[in-house]
Amino acid sequence: MKMRKGVIMRAKLKFAIGILTLTTIIASCSSTKNLKEGESLYVKGNVIIDSDTISKENKEKLSTYLQSSLMPKPNKRLAGVPFKLYFNNMAGDSANKNMIKRFFKKIGEEPVLLSDVNREYNENLLRNRMENIGFFNAEVKSDTLVEEKKATINYTAKPNLIYRIQSVKFDMDSTSQLGRDILSSSDKSLLQIGKNYSLDVILNERDRIDNDLKNKGYYYFSPDYILVEVDSSHRNNRVDMYVTVKKETPAQAKIPSKINKIYIFPNYTETSSGYQRSTRNAELFDSSYYFIDRRRTFRKPVIANHIFFKPGDVYNRTAHNQTISHLVSLNSWKFVKNNFVDSKEVPNALDVYYYLTPLPKKSLRVELLGKMASVYNGTEVNVNWTLRNAFKGAEQLSFNVFGGYETQTGGNADLNSSYYRYGMEATVTFPRILSPFGHINPSRRFIPKTYVKGRYEFLNRRKAYTLNSIALDYGYIWQESEEKQHDLALLEITYVQPKGISENYQKQMDTIPALRHAIDPQFTIGPNYNFTFQNTMKQHLKNTFYFKGNLDLSGNILGLIKGADFNKGKTFKLFDAYFSQYIKISGDGRHYLKLSENSQLASRVSLGLSYSYGNSRSLPYLKQYYVGGPNSIRAFGARAIGPGTLAPEKLSNGLFYADQTGDIKLELNTEYRAKLAGFVHWAAFIDAGNVWLQREDVNKPGAKFSKNFLNELAVGGGAGLRFDFTFLIVRTDFSIPFRIPYLPKGERWVFKDIDFGSSKWRKDNLMFNLAIGYPF
Repeated sequence: MKMRKGVIMRAKLKFAIGILTLTTIIASCSSTKNLKEGESLYVKGNVIIDSDTISKENKEKLSTYLQSSLMPKPNKRLAGVPFKLYFNNMAGDSANKNMIKRFFKKIGEEPVLLSDVNREYNENLLRNRMENIGFFNAEVKSDTLVEEKKATINYTAKPNLIYRIQSVKFDMDSTSQLGRDILSSSDKSLLQIGKNYSLDVILNERDRIDNDLKNKGYYYFSPDYILVEVDSSHRNNRVDMYVTVKKETPAQAKIPSKINKIYIFPNYTETSSGYQRSTRNAELFDSSYYFIDRRRTFRKPVIANHIFFKPGDVYNRTAHNQTISHLVSLNSWKFVKNNFVDSKEVPNALDVYYYLTPLPKKSLRVELLGKMASVYNGTEVNVNWTLRNAFKGAEQLSFNVFGGYETQTGGNADLNSSYYRYGMEATVTFPRILSPFGHINPSRRFIPKTYVKGRYEFLNRRKAYTLNSIALDYGYIWQESEEKQHDLALLEITYVQPKGISENYQKQMDTIPALRHAIDPQFTIGPNYNFTFQNTMKQHLKNTFYFKGNLDLSGNILGLIKGADFNKGKTFKLFDAYFSQYIKISGDGRHYLKLSENSQLASRVSLGLSYSYGNSRSLPYLKQYYVGGPNSIRAFGARAIGPGTLAPEKLSNGLFYADQTGDIKLELNTEYRAKLAGFVHWAAFIDAGNVWLQREDVNKPGAKFSKNFLNELAVGGGAGLRFDFTFLIVRTDFSIPFRIPYLPKGERWVFKDIDFGSSKWRKDNLMFNLAIGYPF
């Protein structure tokens, strides 16, 4: 096994060296070799802020903001290398005569020349950008530096003093309804005395007023009807602002609109002449909604429940957007379109038309996946068949048949070296809460869902054993807000039975209890609750968070009814398996600190606690915690740490078997992430953690959780590259152990043993992980 691991490591290193060599060859090319006499390559535009009143940090921000405006952009670079330009140069002028050169020409990029840059235009552009943020008297100068046919243009920007807001006056007609409605929200104005003048803030203030009016019925109002006049004639660098409604604003935009009739086309097919308004065969439902659906493809109450307007309501943008959002989220329609049309029957009223074009009722999707981990690599095939609107209420029925094969590439012993698995899963999802206690809707803003799942899987570890597993779930998912989501499985049942245990595996079980625990028959029954909070989508925040908490219960009521107590030998079976009885609590918290536009510090704390009692001494194998691997403590293999100070198990032939699990878990990670160039990023990280057992186990000395748990943490660290292709992130990590918990006390920190020059040390300690996505 060690030899195999060494071969794999060398192969991966050779691959990395090959990429580095190719990059070096490209970098050795000249970016200016094809330039004509007198031409220079434009490589960079710098903006230097000349000011004694602006702090260094704000100078950097202003410089970055202004620099992004310069035109044209230099040739794209990766790690400082204009790679697209090199491809273009390699193609040359005779690209049409050679297929390879044509390809290079296609993916390449023409050189951006100094002659392409209009300095005067950029100077005016920079002045304009500074005026837009309050520097009305800004000055800009520029000069050019050319070295070896490479040109850099330096722009010196002198902002001078910034203008601030001295007063804000809403100049409205308070006798009109429009004037009163605008004045009623003036205390929420974004234009605040003492703040810098900013064109963006003025535009945002117009949008704020428009949005507020839209929620008060002013459907035809527009931000363009708001005029913000600025008086900068003061000599004290102050401005007065006057907010008014333009005189040319149409009369229709000054009056709130009400909703008249609501028409819904649930099975609409768009014609070449556009959207039709024919309401023939319309059926009135609930005295509010006209349905045009002769085939009755959808049940009317289901759709009506997601329409947030009723006849007589004042138009409201929030209700408008929520209706569209709900209809889209039902995942039954390919297109969701609505039109608001002036009513011919009622003045200042709107008729609403909803055109819903269904998705295909049935769909088939086939996926072929490649799987990579520190221990197993392989492939998987998924065939998914979906039936939409299964019961005419936007329900979704899906069947997924899957199969896969994975083989060992490191970490485990030969008897566990490869496996294949196959199975199927059936899921029914209802876009509402199905409850015997009547209609429940936790939040009308988002659609709650009820799910019923059934799953069967067959796993064959060819040289060890086979497992048959069945899982059943019934529960609800609902979103409380954009940041908070709940998942309550009222009933979660898992049943696992082993078969076909090999003679070799049976022998190993006699010496390694962990092997026996992995194939114990398992039966869990109980509720499972997950709560997720995240605001990481708010990119403007400096600090963002992610948290997922889990409460998992099994056999609690059943154990009480049976009077189970393993201490007294009173344990019970269901379907030839001892049912598990435990309380399990897990939490995964992450913090992301934005250090700059291209760097951040990401940290994670993962904690798992459990208490097994009654019918169980410990958690079942599938529910136990483990650490190590590409998304955990990367200096150690998956499941290769703990529990406690227990050393990794060795099989009788001396091979390592990494399958260490426990009832309690603590994991800590922190990672500095930064952009190198283009899509290439890098990171440096430190990981720590371990797992422990709830109770003493004579076969696992040192595995029980104790007050000395901090002294039993495994620690590792390293660095790696991330290739961010937007749709896919490929991650490479090199890491080494800093602290090994199963070594004797006083010898666990291993900094003194680090020796990169030793091939044996690298083979035993240097861990390489190739993975998809960030670890957290």
